[in-house]
Amino acid sequence: MNEPVRIGLIGTGSHGRSLLANLLLLPGVEIPALCDVDRDGLAEARDMVVKSGHTEPDGYPGGPEDYQRLLGREDIDAVVIATPWESHAPMAVRAMRHGKYVAVEVPAALTFDECWDVVNAHEETGVPCMMLENWSFRRDNLALLNMVRRGLFGEVVHVQCAHAHDCLDHWFFSPEGTMRWGGRSLVDKNRAQYPTHALGPVWPWMDLGSGDYFDTAVSMAGRPLGINDYFRRKFGPDHPYAEAGFAQGDIVSTLIKTKKGNTIFVKVDMQLPRPYDNQWELQGTRGIYNEQRNSLYLVDRSPEYHQWEPFPPYMEKHDHAWWRGMGAEAAAAGHSGTDYLELALFVDAVRKKTQTPIDVYDSVLMSSIILLSEKSIAAEGVPVECPDFTRGKWRTKKPAFGVEP
Repeated sequence: MNEPVRIGLIGTGSHGRSLLANLLLLPGVEIPALCDVDRDGLAEARDMVVKSGHTEPDGYPGGPEDYQRLLGREDIDAVVIATPWESHAPMAVRAMRHGKYVAVEVPAALTFDECWDVVNAHEETGVPCMMLENWSFRRDNLALLNMVRRGLFGEVVHVQCAHAHDCLDHWFFSPEGTMRWGGRSLVDKNRAQYPTHALGPVWPWMDLGSGDYFDTAVSMAGRPLGINDYFRRKFGPDHPYAEAGFAQGDIVSTLIKTKKGNTIFVKVDMQLPRPYDNQWELQGTRGIYNEQRNSLYLVDRSPEYHQWEPFPPYMEKHDHAWWRGMGAEAAAAGHSGTDYLELALFVDAVRKKTQTPIDVYDSVLMSSIILLSEKSIAAEGVPVECPDFTRGKWRTKKPAFGVEP
C-alpha cells in the first residue's frame, strides 16, 4: 500500500494539464513520462510536474505514434489518455495490451467496432479500462444514487438528461473563429456528439449493465442553423463558416428503451446560445427528482401533496461515502471536485490491483449512444438495436459502481 503509483499522461493539452494538476495533488503518485505532439503543451506539463516537487518526466513529442514508446516503459503502471476523440480507443487498446491500467477521457470509443476492440482487449488481458466520465462522481448525483438504492423513489421507470451548453466559441472553434479538432466532426457527422456527461449518473441510477441494458434507440436531429448564424453574427457574412455546410443538427434528441422496458431521453444541444444545463430528471413509482429545480417530490414523505420540496437536505442526509471520505480534498481541487475524486479512485484501484469504479462495459455503453444516434438519424428515425457488449453478463452482474460498505 506504500508503493507509488506511476502514471504516464498521453495528451497535455488544456484538459490533459487539468487532469495532471489533480494527479499531482494525490499522495504517492509519480509521473515518469508525458506524451504530446504539441511541444509547447508538453513543456508546460513538464514544468507543472517539476514545480510540484517531482522529478522531471521524460517527454515523447515524436509524432502521433510516439505514445507507444511510453507504453513500453516498465516504470509505468497506468496511463491517462486525454487526446482527441478518434485516438481514444486505439490508445486504450494498446495500453491494455502493454499491461497498463487505463483511464481514458470521454468518449471511450466512437464506433461499434471500437467498442468491441476495447472490450476484447480488456477480456483478453484482464487489464481494467475506465472512461473518465466525471459527472458520474458529482456529489448530488451520488447522493441521489444512494436514495434510489434505498428505495425512496420506488421502481425507477424513466430518466431524462441532457448535455446542453453552447460550445461553439471555445471547444469546436477558437474564439478567433478557426476550427479546432472538435469542430471537424461537425462537418460530416450528424449524431449525439457528446452524450456521456448526460448519461454519466444515469446508468447506475437505472442499474444498466447490472440487471438492465440498452435495447433500442431512436434519434432525430434538428436543422443545422446555429453554426452559420454564430459566424455571421460574430465575424460577419464573409467569414468562410458563415455559409459553409455542416452536417450536424443543432439539437439531437434520443429516446432509449431498455431491456426492462424503462425509457431514457437524452438531449445534446451544443450549437445554440445556452448556458450549461444537464436537465436531469428521475421518475419512479414513488417519486420524482428534478435537477433544474434542485427539488424532489416523494409519495408519503414530502410535506405537501404534489408540491416540490428542496433537494439539498436529502443530499446531506444521503451523502455518499466517497464524498464523506475525501470531500474536502476534492472540493479544494476545483471543477466541483469530480476530477479529483474519479482520479483518486482510479489511482486507488491501480495501487490495489482491483477493478476501477467505472469498468470497460460501463464505458462503452455510455459511448455507444454516439453511433446509435448516428445510425438512427441517417435512417430517418428508425430504431437501432444496441449491441450487448457484456455478452449477456448484464443479466446476472450485481451493481458495483458506488456501492457503499
